[in-house]
Amino acid sequence: MAPRILLARHGQTEWSLAGKHTGRTDVPLLEEGRRGAELLGERLHRAPLDGLPGVEVRTSPLSRARETCELAGFGERARTWDTLMEWDYGAYEGMTPAEIQAVRPGWLIWRDGVPEGESLADVTARADEVVAWAREADRDVLVFAHGHILRSIGARWLGLPLDFASRIRLNPTSLSTLGWAYGEPAIESWNDLGHLTDRSTPRHRVTA
Repeated sequence: MAPRILLARHGQTEWSLAGKHTGRTDVPLLEEGRRGAELLGERLHRAPLDGLPGVEVRTSPLSRARETCELAGFGERARTWDTLMEWDYGAYEGMTPAEIQAVRPGWLIWRDGVPEGESLADVTARADEVVAWAREADRDVLVFAHGHILRSIGARWLGLPLDFASRIRLNPTSLSTLGWAYGEPAIESWNDLGHLTDRSTPRHRVTA
């Protein structure tokens, strides 16, 4: 069976709730984000996934991803990997899309990039590194990371340019699966939030 890659976005933070671009700033999870990570873990540990025995787990070293990984029950199995860090937004770090549009009308990160930060080519290269690693595995892999880098991985898994990622939104604490169909790379599921139906968990906003 061809290997798949399971993508888990970190839980909600104060900045993600406000729609701020959160690159390398180490913003902690909110209580909502911690509860969402626990619910994600419950899902990953019940049938049909049953804790993903034997699956290799990697996480971004940033605390919001690492804590999501730990609360989901994979902390002891996970290896931190700098390649999974979020896009370095440079001068746009901490800004909302509306704030950026006010000074740069028509701006789209997937086309225009960011000043003083990571280039589109660099993000593409990191996404390609993750895709190559996953495809070389002899089993499924699970990663905990961030919205824009995970969307980039989704685009590159399909062999599409990075700007395709603008068409695949991703919520906090979501679960997605990249796999195969008729021998070609495919999205099996995307932005799945079924584990967040617990009434004690507030509804998650869609954020950048």
